[in-house]
Amino acid sequence: QVQLVESGGGLVQAGGSLRLSCTVSGSSFSINAMGWYRQAPGKQRELVAAIRSIGITNYADSVKGRFTISRDNAKNTVYLQMNGLKPEDTAVYYCNTGSWVAVTAGRFGSWGQGTQVTVSS
Repeated sequence: QVQLVESGGGLVQAGGSLRLSCTVSGSSFSINAMGWYRQAPGKQRELVAAIRSIGITNYADSVKGRFTISRDNAKNTVYLQMNGLKPEDTAVYYCNTGSWVAVTAGRFGSWGQGTQVTVSS
């Protein structure tokens, strides 16, 4: 069973930065795609960024140029570097892993606990 542990969230002022980490166990990490998602209160969960096993990335338009997804296959960890944070980035951030189709669609039966990111104005 896949286990996902997200960390690195917190409270930051607008314009600040945070680096999120997600460590994965119970999965063939190196061959799977990884995705970061977020869910704000009253809104649906949305894909923020995704990365293929070979490093190709994809970003939501709202975070392009500000967020960077990366992965360390040796550590079974995916990162999300978030710069230029805005109040509208406030959400619980989650990661997940699977095929590229599954990751880009966000179709998963289970999720980790997520990590809260709060951006104050």
